[in-house]
Amino acid sequence: MNLQVESEGAIFLRVEIHMDERWRSDQKPKMVRKKIREYDSKRLLKDHLPRLAGIHLSICSAQVTESTDFTELLNKEPWLSSTRSVAKPDMLFGKRGKSGLVALNLDFAQVIEFIKQHLGVEVEIEGCKGPITTFIVEPFIPHDQEYYLSINSERLGCTVNFSDCGGIEIEDNWDKVKSVFVPTEKSLTVETIAPLIATLPSEVRGRIGNLIMGVFAVFQDLDFSFIEMNPFTLVNEELYPLDMRVELDECAAFRNEDKWGDVEFPMPFGRVRSPEEIFIDALKEKSNATLKFVLLNRKGRIWKLIPGGGSSLIYVDAVGHLGYASELGNYTDYTGTSEEEMYQLAMTILNCATANPDGRKRALLIGGNISNTANIATTYDGLIRALKEKKSELKLAKLHIFVRRGGQNHRRGLAKMLAVGKELGVPVEVYGPEAIMTGICNRAIECIES
Repeated sequence: MNLQVESEGAIFLRVEIHMDERWRSDQKPKMVRKKIREYDSKRLLKDHLPRLAGIHLSICSAQVTESTDFTELLNKEPWLSSTRSVAKPDMLFGKRGKSGLVALNLDFAQVIEFIKQHLGVEVEIEGCKGPITTFIVEPFIPHDQEYYLSINSERLGCTVNFSDCGGIEIEDNWDKVKSVFVPTEKSLTVETIAPLIATLPSEVRGRIGNLIMGVFAVFQDLDFSFIEMNPFTLVNEELYPLDMRVELDECAAFRNEDKWGDVEFPMPFGRVRSPEEIFIDALKEKSNATLKFVLLNRKGRIWKLIPGGGSSLIYVDAVGHLGYASELGNYTDYTGTSEEEMYQLAMTILNCATANPDGRKRALLIGGNISNTANIATTYDGLIRALKEKKSELKLAKLHIFVRRGGQNHRRGLAKMLAVGKELGVPVEVYGPEAIMTGICNRAIECIES
């Protein structure tokens, strides 16, 4: 592919783009899969199974954090005083039982003691370290049989997995898991699930079959991207999901506001928000614009300022597929920002991108699609202001800037970026809509390796 540089002198530079062989048109697209807490997972299942499948689950659960008042909690959840309970962290990590973090058959006083002993304590799970801040408490259910169920969204449909050998050893018993594939827009039928439950005793087969179909209905209706119940059990004809995790398709949030309710999307375990992320989040709260900033690697040498979530993800994927994901400093997207908001966002990125210069080159990607609405001639005013303010830092950090943009007045906008580069003595390359959108990713990689 050819990449053209657009300048006032109409000089064109042709650069060969060598794309990774995995970058194919048939590659599975990535939805924005966001994990939610087990407490919310069970709440959604309990709330919507009656509506969609006529199934009522006897689920009771309570969430406990540092701010929880146990007296108030007991008034809200009176079952805690009369029911033996299970207490465990609700922190988006698995293997809690194997890590000794699940306490069984506790009275309420013991629940309080267990939580106080572990609240705020730093643990390491599969190489990630972080403090335990959130717990889920639920009734202790003595049982004999454990089952496994999961549904995973894929490119052309969903895979449903089921086993009557659920529990903490499911990975070692994966050869006993049965699977069926359900194409997109198809419903799960009795005939479809028949192979999953064929070997179950007749007295539980219908009950579990109905649960699988009901969970699938919730999965589709609420735009889940993943659900796992490991294990769930059946006691006195009552179904109990003992451990459960769910991922939601965040892109579908706009149509699920009422269904999801006040769902929380926590940070991944071990991940603590940086001061920069907190600052941009606070800026967003006061604005109607879309503003996102995620710090990935302070020592990264490729930084990005990309409009729109779709374009931003494409740029991240492009850098990753070219083998340089470890060099990405941040994820950022914005839409509808004012000049001042653009200035604040740009300053935040530039502060990170120019910190602690080490003599090696760094790159800033200012890319995007061809906009139908944004006036490119004015889009970069806040950015240019930030660049001028950071002139000396840009030079010390050896930051090279690569711009690819199209849309209304894009020639004037790109010319302004070229001009500020000359004024500041900072390397700036600009590309118009004739260039492949992610071509500047390759240019940035060539730069930092030169």
